[in-house]
Amino acid sequence: MTPTRLCAAAALLLGMSTAVMAQDEAPASSTPPATATAPTVSTGLTLTLESNGDIERRTVVYQCDDEQVLTVQYVNAAPNFLAVVPVDGQSLVFATTISASGARYVAGPFEWWSHQGEATLRDLMQDEDAAPLATCTEASNTP
Repeated sequence: MTPTRLCAAAALLLGMSTAVMAQDEAPASSTPPATATAPTVSTGLTLTLESNGDIERRTVVYQCDDEQVLTVQYVNAAPNFLAVVPVDGQSLVFATTISASGARYVAGPFEWWSHQGEATLRDLMQDEDAAPLATCTEASNTP
């Protein structure tokens, strides 16, 4: 795999994940505000992954039980398999880990597990019997 291809794939993955700081609205009066407001900032990160084969990037849309829609990016660059999952308004990069079936990914305290079109998002810091944060089904583009 060429270094250009690796950098392009990594840029696609990490370009999807940006942090945004909130910006307060300025008051409507002509008096300048007493404190400065934080500007909107976005950042990016480039990561180069070595791969033994082709790099595959796939976007999957999930419809969840609580009516939320999650758009998940999967990046398969053997031996690295990643998922970018939106959690609490942020795009988190999940890395694959061992599973008995399906694909299990973790990022910090969160676990994203997908299997045959079904997926769950869990907070591993919660009790083992706690309900998942989201239970989702892959949305079909077929009418």
